[in-house]
Amino acid sequence: MPVYEYKAIDIKGKNASGVINSESALSVRQKLRNSGIFPVSIKEVDDIPKKKEMRTYFDLHRFNRVKPSEVSMMTRQLATLISAGFPLVTALDALIPQTHSTAFKKILSHVKDSIVEGNSFSVALSLYPAIFPPIHINMVQAGETSGTLDIVLERLADITEKQQALNNRIKSLLAYPVLMTFIGALVLFILLTFIVPTITSIFSDMNQVLPTPTLLLIAISDLLKSYWYVIIILIAAIILTYHNIKKTKKGIYLIDKTVLYLPGIGALVKKMAVARFARTLASLLENGVSMLSALEIAKNITGNVLISNAIEDAAKEVGKGQSLGASLAAFKAIPYLSIQMIQVGEQSGKLETMLNKIADLFENEVETTMISMTSLLEPAIILFMGVIIGFIVLSICLPIFEMNQFIM
Repeated sequence: MPVYEYKAIDIKGKNASGVINSESALSVRQKLRNSGIFPVSIKEVDDIPKKKEMRTYFDLHRFNRVKPSEVSMMTRQLATLISAGFPLVTALDALIPQTHSTAFKKILSHVKDSIVEGNSFSVALSLYPAIFPPIHINMVQAGETSGTLDIVLERLADITEKQQALNNRIKSLLAYPVLMTFIGALVLFILLTFIVPTITSIFSDMNQVLPTPTLLLIAISDLLKSYWYVIIILIAAIILTYHNIKKTKKGIYLIDKTVLYLPGIGALVKKMAVARFARTLASLLENGVSMLSALEIAKNITGNVLISNAIEDAAKEVGKGQSLGASLAAFKAIPYLSIQMIQVGEQSGKLETMLNKIADLFENEVETTMISMTSLLEPAIILFMGVIIGFIVLSICLPIFEMNQFIM
């Protein structure tokens, strides 16, 4: 069924807008008038790309992508409406006008339309895997089967909100050091390319040997002034090469493997990946998803191919009858502490509780480590900038001091 976007005026004279499914623009106009809304403009919108359509990195649809926070908010609101007794289709109808993103409005309209046609909620969501990940679809399916869709949606909202909160805290911690690094690099580039050559030009007429620091500064300045565009091309080439490498399975494997072996960073990546895995696995198991199916879903959200492969191999051993803790113990990519806690959870019959504790523990450790690293990184950047500026000042002042001594 076509989807139409409308702008209208209600009975009180206030502006209204939204998205509606209907056979034609004429039927849309009639529906709106029957509900006391008078349309000003009605426009048919294009369909949203479905499951088999791929987006390139530079695709303009990137600017209309749906944010995870919007999905999380919708999930929370939908859970509230369903728990209050609203039927699913009615709840979706109530949520669509409140959604700010036009792209997400279209998607929710199609999801509602699919449910009206007789499909289940989980099947309707599965049409948009780029928006609703496997954990979302499988937990909704479990909620539909058990008749506890409102509870499942609440837990799903909790998971996504916790993951987003952790990501936002990490981004906020890194924002200031990254900004300082960028501004510092820009200032040094301008200083060496435009200002230093003007000052050092006065030394060209001197018939004396310049100090080594001054000669080095002049050489660096001349290099940047003559070949500044090469630096920009190199940076662009590195970024483009990185994105091309990430498009291949072998490239992703090499990048993920390199990251895991980086000092300090590798341990953080492992903890974040295991925290995501543990949180997702716990939620799936709590909602009645079988262990093997839960492992198949949870492995895809770790964010690291090596850890994902380790979980996949462990799932095969679990399928043969081995315990999860013992299966994961064979892989070095999984932190030993998490394996011990999983084994304790299996022995005590409280695996889901222990998995949640693993997620909480590692998330707190990651945040604490990031705070410590950024607190050290900021003075390190300032110290590095001070050393570079000091070298420039010294290189300029040394010939001047020698000239003064020659005159005296």
